[in-house]
Amino acid sequence: MAKGSKKTAPAGCPETPIPCATGGLLAILTRPWTMHILWVLGHDGPTRFGMLRRKTTGISSRVLAERLRMLEARGFVYRKYEATIPPAVTYGLTSRMDEMRPILEQLDRLAGIWYEEDLRAGRIPKEVKAAQEVS
Repeated sequence: MAKGSKKTAPAGCPETPIPCATGGLLAILTRPWTMHILWVLGHDGPTRFGMLRRKTTGISSRVLAERLRMLEARGFVYRKYEATIPPAVTYGLTSRMDEMRPILEQLDRLAGIWYEEDLRAGRIPKEVKAAQEVS
């Protein structure tokens, strides 16, 4: 970089890195279990809490509840409570996630392309490759 020239911030980010809208969004989406929860809700539609927990194998009820509260607070999911015995709590995706779907699908395609390139180039560690083959 030439002396005296100023580096510009990435699109969507102010000159200072905090707060950055893109970074904030990625921080939410990259939390453990978040993308898995969103995938289940996007694939299966509105889902009750217990079924959602069973479909996200390995997650604890506490972590699932925390992630759902965070996603609800940020407008990614809605929560529908029915005062039945036992109470029925259903979660589903909001229109905000409908807007995000094409972006996530494009990101998934790009990740697949890069993964295949990395496999061919030998950039994937053996233990990661072995884990991918088992699942």
